Amino acid sequence: MFDKNLQECIEMRPTLRAWLAEYDAISAEYRKSFEAQGIVFEPCNEHMCATEQVLERLRNKGALFRNGRASISINWLSSACRACSEQAGSKTFYLSLKCNKNCYFCFNPNQIGYGSHLKDAEEWKAEVDAFKQEADTVTHIGLTGGEPLLHPQETLEFLRYVQNGCPGVHTRMYTAGDPLDIPLMEKLAAAGLSEIRFSIKLDDGKKAVESTLAKIALAREYFVDVLVEMPVIPGTEAMMQNLLCHLDKIGIRGINLLEFCFPLNRWQEFEKRGFRVKNPPFAILYNYGYAGGLPVAASELGCLELVEFALDEGLSLGVHYCSLDNKNRYQIFQQNTTAYLNPLLYEQSDSDFFYRVAKVFDEDVGVVKEILEAHGVTDFSFEEQGLCLAFHPQYLTLLKGYEVIAALSCNVVEGEGRERCVRELALNIIDHDREVFHE
Repeated sequence: MFDKNLQECIEMRPTLRAWLAEYDAISAEYRKSFEAQGIVFEPCNEHMCATEQVLERLRNKGALFRNGRASISINWLSSACRACSEQAGSKTFYLSLKCNKNCYFCFNPNQIGYGSHLKDAEEWKAEVDAFKQEADTVTHIGLTGGEPLLHPQETLEFLRYVQNGCPGVHTRMYTAGDPLDIPLMEKLAAAGLSEIRFSIKLDDGKKAVESTLAKIALAREYFVDVLVEMPVIPGTEAMMQNLLCHLDKIGIRGINLLEFCFPLNRWQEFEKRGFRVKNPPFAILYNYGYAGGLPVAASELGCLELVEFALDEGLSLGVHYCSLDNKNRYQIFQQNTTAYLNPLLYEQSDSDFFYRVAKVFDEDVGVVKEILEAHGVTDFSFEEQGLCLAFHPQYLTLLKGYEVIAALSCNVVEGEGRERCVRELALNIIDHDREVFHE
């Protein structure tokens, strides 16, 4: 692209250099704020090469990539997972955050008003009604917790209420399975539960795991879709391989492998197990509302290797890797798909739902303006007192062969009504084929 190296070229463009330095400083300050609390990050991109190698093998072996690479699956995939980050008609509710488990990695304590939500919720009907009003079509309703089955009658009432108000809607429920027995399974099926998702706690011990597996096997007689959903904790990969093989023999529909996360509390439990936080923690740094916290280093690699293991072993159950980035997609989808930005300038990603616009700075502004105008493109805008030119990313190919530095600006819409604004979150240097050079 240039005779000089990229960094030297950036140094010659002071406005661009300042913006890149600003985003680097934001990332560094974000990390330092956690390190000041004793939280340890892995070295930057420590597992990136190994992760990219597994991703490439999965592509070659035919795995399904969704939302960029935030969701990767083989075989069957629940329709609720497909709807989770890309349909306005899908939502998950809870009756209470009360739970009979005390998992050190539980993120529920991060929920706003956690203490008040440990008792039975009284407003769930109003919340369901409000969702029905705001959604054009209700397609999927989930019930989580806490442990929903600590409130069996309320759970049954919830399912009946949803089915009565939205006949035929796909309903799913999350449970650790402890309170589940045959009479309750029969009632849940009669109330219209479409899908049941079990969590398995490997550190509960062999007897507890075997009890959960027995209930999972029994649930196949009552529900069409029986799944397991659990985080992949670094160091448990061998146990997880055995679990996948066992679940495949049982004949359940699938398993969701979640990226293991530090839930912003009880760091001492993570520290004594030798865990570190992924660095960088997010593809795009932002204040995400999902309470999952920060991804733990090496969990993503473990998840991907388990997907590959299932492929290589010829397992028939669906195996789905759901990253923390994938869970954050729903928030960005909601913020950005309800907004309208000028389509002559902005391109909305169909993988992460951020709005992107191409930019050049400093000495490149005049050059690129002439290139665009020579091709009949007049839809561009000036920023930074004329030191930045913004234009639609589709025109980046016009810059091929020119010694200019182009960047992709990543944006999110914030606020409501007249207070709504567009906020830039990242600026990534690219080549003219849109490959990222600098993040």
